[in-house]
Order: sequence, then C-alpha cells, then structure tokens
Amino acid sequence: MAVDDPKTLVSTDWLEAHLKDPDLRVLDGSWFLPAMGIDAKAGYSAAHIPGARFFDIDDISDNRSALPHMAPPVEKFISRMRAMGVGDGHQVVVYDQHGIFSAPRVWWTFRLMGKTDIAVLDGGMPKWLAEGRPVEDMPPIVRDRHITVQRNAALVKDVTQVAHASKLGDHEILDARPAGRFTGAEPEPRPGLRQGHIPGAKNIPWSSLLNGDGTMKSPEDLRALFADKGVDLAKPAICSCGSGVSATMIALALERIGHRNHSVYDGSWAEWGMYNDLRIATGEK
Repeated sequence: MAVDDPKTLVSTDWLEAHLKDPDLRVLDGSWFLPAMGIDAKAGYSAAHIPGARFFDIDDISDNRSALPHMAPPVEKFISRMRAMGVGDGHQVVVYDQHGIFSAPRVWWTFRLMGKTDIAVLDGGMPKWLAEGRPVEDMPPIVRDRHITVQRNAALVKDVTQVAHASKLGDHEILDARPAGRFTGAEPEPRPGLRQGHIPGAKNIPWSSLLNGDGTMKSPEDLRALFADKGVDLAKPAICSCGSGVSATMIALALERIGHRNHSVYDGSWAEWGMYNDLRIATGEK
C-alpha cells in the first residue's frame, strides 16, 4: 500500500477518513479518449465521491490553441476554481473513473499554477467502489473561495524546448504512450499524425506504472522500472504522451521517487506528430 502523501498520492482509507474535513475539496478529473465513447461528466453525475466537483479537462484549458486541452491561462484557472469553490487553504484530492489515468493531469495543472496541496486518489473510483465506500449523485453546495495563483513555468515545455532537448540529449524524454504507438507499429488515435516518437525518447507506457489492481507501484518498484528502461535519473526529465494527459502519470511517478526536476511537454505527440519538419524515430530506440 502506498504511503499517504497529501502532495502526491493518498489511499482510499485516507480520503474516507478526511471526507468531512472543512478544508478538503474532492475533484473528479475523469477524461477518456474520444474513441472510447465514454461520457466522463455523465459518469460523475451518476455517482461520485461525496462532495466531489467535476474538473472538466477539455473545458479548463486554453481554447485559443488548436491542440487538445492545453494548460489553461492563469485567469481562466482562477475563474473556474472560484466557481467550483476551490481556493487557498484547501487540501485537494483528485480521482478519475478509470483508476489512475487523467487525475494526474489535474494534479499537474494545480502544481503548474503553484498549488501543491493536491494529491491523486490511489486506485481512483474503481477501487473506491470495489471497497463499498459512499457515493452520491447530487451536486455539492458550492461557496466562492479566493484563490491565489503563481504559475510555475518550469513544469511545462513547448515544442522548441523539446526539440533542443532531443538534439542535445541533456534531458530524459519519457513517452507514456503504449509501446505500439511509440515504435510506430500502431497508428495514432488522432487522424493525420505521423507514427513514431521523438528522437532520443524512452518508452514508459503509462500502464507499466500501475499494479494489477490499478494502484500506483511503490517508489521502490518505480525506481526499478526506470532503471530497467535505462532512465538516467540524474538528468532532468520531460514527460510526453499523446496529448499531455498520461504524460503526467510519469511526472507523478517521478515526484513519488523524489525526482523533482521534471516537466511535461504539453503539446506532446498531438503537436510533434503533426509537423513534418520535426524529426521522428521508429522502433524501440
């Protein structure tokens, strides 16, 4: 069982014990690939952890960008959080209906905005339901709460920065997509994208970070996984994936093992795979 840490990962036991804390806020950060045909908001409306608000990853984003769910501008994040009653002094716990998949994206977004009192629920909604813990289908009563934001630009990388890192080899570029998409053997779910990966990247499929029951592997097992993949933890890491969601699972795993120098390539393959002038690699290396 994971050691509870209100800044990274907490257990279902921890959350149920703290559900009635006045300064706890629970968020459902569920998001699914469009091809999966699952309505995350409908799932939230049908049953959610008591008091949970729905964090809409597609809505709380930069709608000025043509890329999917890019990190929101500071002003938009502030507006949405105040409307959800989430603000200064709150301990936030975010979960998703998959288990652990999109909740780390919300965790990372809060950290990008300088808010570090946030943890992902280990095992998410599937574990919570399997253990017979309480749920409700009524929206919570929301009271406006002031929120102070200070964006931490070090946590995000753009395409130019990633291209430099790929060329210089001074970062570990870690790609969370499944192996078939990383090697180029399988097509991308988004039409029009090339197949393959950023040159120099290493493949850490998001599912490899989890135990069979959907909880995150222990720090010891995560370290062993990174070592097995040849990741040099002395280097700063850039986490990537298809569109910046599962990349944040690697960021969470790195944070769990004490690796603090990591960032997320927000555009990820949705951006890199779109431009023919950016080099790609195929195969395992």
